[in-house]
This record gives sequence, structure tokens and C-alpha cells, in this order.
Amino acid sequence: MSHPWMPASPCGDGCLTPGAATVGPVRRALRFTAAVSVVLLAFGALPALVVRRFREPVARTVFRGVLRAFGVRLVVRGERLDGGGRGALVVNNHISWLDIVAVNAVRPMRALAKKEIAGWPVLGALVARGGSIFLDRERLSTLPSTMAELSAAMRDGSLVSVTPEGTTWCGLASGRFRPATFQAAIDAGVPVRPLALRYRMADGRETTQPAFIGPESLIDSLNRVAALRGLVLEVTVCGEIAPGRAADRRELAGMAEAAVQAALGNVRVPVQQRRRVPVRVEHFEQV
Repeated sequence: MSHPWMPASPCGDGCLTPGAATVGPVRRALRFTAAVSVVLLAFGALPALVVRRFREPVARTVFRGVLRAFGVRLVVRGERLDGGGRGALVVNNHISWLDIVAVNAVRPMRALAKKEIAGWPVLGALVARGGSIFLDRERLSTLPSTMAELSAAMRDGSLVSVTPEGTTWCGLASGRFRPATFQAAIDAGVPVRPLALRYRMADGRETTQPAFIGPESLIDSLNRVAALRGLVLEVTVCGEIAPGRAADRRELAGMAEAAVQAALGNVRVPVQQRRRVPVRVEHFEQV
């Protein structure tokens, strides 16, 4: 049962940018084979995850392996994403299932994920094994306990990845950052680390082809990503928003959203008039 408060995106098939270069069926099949091989190796390495010092390098290798298997080149810009032993709320704009892979390829961490992801093939098992906190979006009554669990995880020193838009957008359009999860950061007394994600083709053109939007299934999205030639996933790590900088969760959500939009070179305007407006932004060093 759905609720009126459940996030919804107007993005659909009409948002997909045309003209993307693709690979042939043999290359696609090889990519799926490579991805399955990486995941099987990951399950074989699960005993190593029990040892704390092995956990992060093994997980990072697995998620980077998934990106390479699908022919995705990861480019990381900005500051180093390192909690330094402190917990933090890590937030990003949400476009694709690849977002989860990319964030963990940069820095493996726990995640707040919708409970449906636990049932996804391959990715669901990896996300669950990573210590994800699952949110039942159809049961509003469970939200306080989930936020308390999120806050406790960050207070204990965990970085936790959250997508505060609540659903995926095409990337050329985006949603508002909803404030609920930012209260968990305030309660835990931890900083917020915004990440800006962007998908490009090898020639530099921004693309919406990797977006997981509309009524399509995960398999449909996997097939479309596997067919792309020269996909580049850019992750910009923005400066942290320290505890106490915002008066409340709504202001904190707005600050994080503004940081992401600035990194993407966007100016926020009302959704009815929303269009992409370039602004001058600093080019960051490669991590």
C-alpha cells in the first residue's frame, strides 16, 4: 500500500537522451558474465569481511569490479571521503542503481535503502551484507525506529549513505532533498557529506541512459547500462557540513542540496520552471 507522502518522480522513458554509443551483443554478454563472476568472487570472500582491516579494501575491490565489468569508468573529484573515525551522513543525488555501486567503490559504507532493494538480484545481497539499514516506505509507523537506528549507527562511527530525494530522477532533472534523514545527523551530532553524481559518455556529453526511471524493471535497466559504450560516472565529494551549522533539519537538507547542485553546475529554480543553468564552478583534483 502506497502513501501520499511517498516520493515520486515525473521522469520516464521520454527523459532518456538519444544517440548513445553502444556495444554489440557479444560484448554485452561478456559484461554480464564478468559482473556475475565478480559477485561470485565476492561471496567467496565473505569470510574476509569478518576481519575489520580486510573489510573495506575487499568491499571496495568488489564494487569497483562491478563498475569495470559493465564498462563504467569511475572519476572521483573533490575532497577525500574519509570519516576519520567519526560517523557521518553521506548524501547524494539519486539517478541509478549504479549510484550505490559508485559510492561504495569510492568508500565502502552502510546505507539507508528501501526494503525492496534487499530482494534485487546480485546488488541486493551485496547491499545487505554491507550492513544496510532498510526502510519500509509503505509503513509510515516504522519511520521513527528506522531514523533512531540510523542515528545510532552514525553515533557509533559509521558512515551511512542516504539518497534524500527518496527516488530516482533522470539526472537532468532532480528532486528536493527531504529533511527526515537529516534529523538523524542532528541527533547523532555528526557532519553531512554531500556527493554529486553525474553520468557522461566518453565524448563528454551528459547522458540519462543509466537512469533507473519510470516503470522499467531492474533487468531492463541492467541491459541498457550493459549496452553503453564509454560510460563515465563522475563523483564529486563536496566539503562537509559540520554539526551545528544549520538551525534545523530543513535548513540542513537545503544546504546539502545546494552543495550538490553547485558541484553539478546547476542553479535551483522552482520545479515548474526547472531547467539546467550552467554556473562557473571550481574543477577539483583527482582523488
